[in-house]
Amino acid sequence: MSTREIGTPGGPRDGMAYEVVFSIALLSTALALGGALAHALEMPNKIGMSRDQYFVVQQAYRGWSLLGFLLLIELGSMIAIAALSSEPWVRWPTVAAIAFLVGAQALFWIYTYPANVATQNWTVVPDNWEILRRQWEYSHAAGAGFQTLAMSSLIIAALARARSRSR
Repeated sequence: MSTREIGTPGGPRDGMAYEVVFSIALLSTALALGGALAHALEMPNKIGMSRDQYFVVQQAYRGWSLLGFLLLIELGSMIAIAALSSEPWVRWPTVAAIAFLVGAQALFWIYTYPANVATQNWTVVPDNWEILRRQWEYSHAAGAGFQTLAMSSLIIAALARARSRSR
């Protein structure tokens, strides 16, 4: 391992590993944003559906829990960028991206997941299903907003990094 400081020419932030980590962060965040936006964009068409229609449509989300692995990759790669970056104009937007991702996850675990549990992943119709539907839909929409902010912050970090490298 080199004794060069992070951020100096030839140091870790100039290496191939840093390039790969940054690429993984951008790609995983873009893919996670795709899923989040899918939920947000379908909401206007689903929010007024009848109970039977809504419960049928909700079955389209079976298997989406596998996106949890993508979120772990997203978070891990962002943390690696923040740890490897010596430039504040790269590190701080990355830290903001991490905060936005954590915010999206907080919404999921506080609002979305309890609705999934109460409905047994939308296979059981409780008396308060309409309240749970609004909770589920609006928490996903807000989560998509946080994921959009995470992606935007990471793009700002990438642009700042590219600008500093061109100097």
